[in-house]
Amino acid sequence: MHGHPTALGIGIGLGLGLGLLASPARAAETIIPIEGEVPDDGLDHFRVPFEVPEGIVEIEVRHDDLSATTILDWGLEDPSGTRGWGGGNSEPAVVGEQAASRSYVPGPIPAGTWSVVVGKAQILAPPGQYALEIVLRDEPTLAPQPERQPYQPSPPLSDEPGWYAGDVHVHSRQSGDARPPLDELGTFARDQGMDFVVVSDHNVHTALDFLADVQPRHPQLLFVPGVEFTTYAGHANGIGATAFVDHKLGQPGVTLEGAVAAYHDQGALFVVNHPTLDLGPLCIGCAWAHELDPAQIDGIEIATGGLEPFAAQYTASAIAWWDELCAQGHHVVPVGGSDDHRAGVELGPFDSPVGSATTMVLAERLDAAAIVEGIRRGRTVVKLQGPGDPMIHFDASAPIDGDTIQADEVTLTAEITGGAGQQARLVVDGTPGALQSLTEDPALLEWPVVAPAAGQARYRVEVWVDGDRRVVTSHLWLEGGPGPGGDTGAGTGTGGEGLDDSGTAGAGTGAGVGSSSSAGSGEGPAAGGEGEGGCGCTSAPRGREWAGAGALLLLLAARRSGARRRRMSTRGC
Repeated sequence: MHGHPTALGIGIGLGLGLGLLASPARAAETIIPIEGEVPDDGLDHFRVPFEVPEGIVEIEVRHDDLSATTILDWGLEDPSGTRGWGGGNSEPAVVGEQAASRSYVPGPIPAGTWSVVVGKAQILAPPGQYALEIVLRDEPTLAPQPERQPYQPSPPLSDEPGWYAGDVHVHSRQSGDARPPLDELGTFARDQGMDFVVVSDHNVHTALDFLADVQPRHPQLLFVPGVEFTTYAGHANGIGATAFVDHKLGQPGVTLEGAVAAYHDQGALFVVNHPTLDLGPLCIGCAWAHELDPAQIDGIEIATGGLEPFAAQYTASAIAWWDELCAQGHHVVPVGGSDDHRAGVELGPFDSPVGSATTMVLAERLDAAAIVEGIRRGRTVVKLQGPGDPMIHFDASAPIDGDTIQADEVTLTAEITGGAGQQARLVVDGTPGALQSLTEDPALLEWPVVAPAAGQARYRVEVWVDGDRRVVTSHLWLEGGPGPGGDTGAGTGTGGEGLDDSGTAGAGTGAGVGSSSSAGSGEGPAAGGEGEGGCGCTSAPRGREWAGAGALLLLLAARRSGARRRRMSTRGC
């Protein structure tokens, strides 16, 4: 098995030699064939280099993994760095000076050593094989793309502070396993009641090139930059990220800690996506298996769409892990996203339209910076099924600084709209309290609480609809202090901002929220939470409750026909 790197070198040398000896397929093209074995070196990625001479204006890379049991992903690097990541794109990659195929970046074609980057997504019968054709052209075949422009943040779509409904996890066709163009995605998202979406394509930011052209056609739907940092041991969302961060962990100088720092350095949030979605080869890398200091995690996707009829079970396990991290004192913010790859078209039984789930964000205005800051400050409410779920305005009688209250005693309040006839409960340090019936709309609930003698206590509110957990707030953290009028606890509450029944932001008269809280880890409305025991000191989740045999069989049956080419996420992670 350790002979694979040598075989790879032979394949590359032979391919390059053939390319040098071959006559051009036509006057404007030179084709370099390369074949080889996947190296058995313990790394997730390898590079196949090739030389580009002066005068080339376009490069096409045709690729094949040659087997139904081998799944490879594909990307491209020029002498200076990345030129894109197609992942599971089945079509060739094309990069030119003025245009590029989806997932790739146009620009100058410098002479020198380029590389095809290959990801080892799955190799069931090693050694895997691959075949490449590198096509070098001195004339372009792609039409110029003048609509591509460097990303500039959109001006605010609204200057009003309030709650904004969004989906923090959606994909455009710039992801290799996704279908919709941005215009279609924007129209569908607005029809679903969204005020914003975070475009989180797999390891690429090429959708941002088109936002200057697309955003003006959607004056009521904000496109927020982001990326799904996709590895074979977990996915995370760089909410607000606009610059590429290398995902090829294990390559020289590439570490998870370095990647998180790179996102934070550009002002983005690092949010772990679908952390307990453990489906093995049916969804490669979807469950979070990395070891990472929880202090580096800004948020957790506690609800992900498209998992019916197992959504409640998955959500419970994701919330339990979120509770474990919070029990260690980490102010991790809950979010929810649909993981939409289809913009509502031809949805299968496990696909998820935009808005399922929905993240409500309390923001100063509707622009990308304010949405990111609202999440960073813990001002979220997660509607597990969509914008039509009830809304919770979680507030306190003392000032709130971000998500923290400094007071010896305080009254917590929850104004709940759209929940008449349902139930709500307060969850304290992961342990659910008694359910309370909601007899009015809006309903106002109050809980007098006392700060702990040391450290912080955390509180969140949940709404249960027809016996199912449907709405979760982020946490309010309480620590002892002078309280109102003192010289600490210098934040102010956000009362006076409200939501209408559709979940659209506006200046209403409802109680405001100074921070958010999240759902308990019990299995049902009366079940106890997991509390603070049994918590490790790293971020790898344990005790996943999702992947039962029945779930796997159903998923396998639903996805068998497209499993090979939709493998970076069988269900679109």
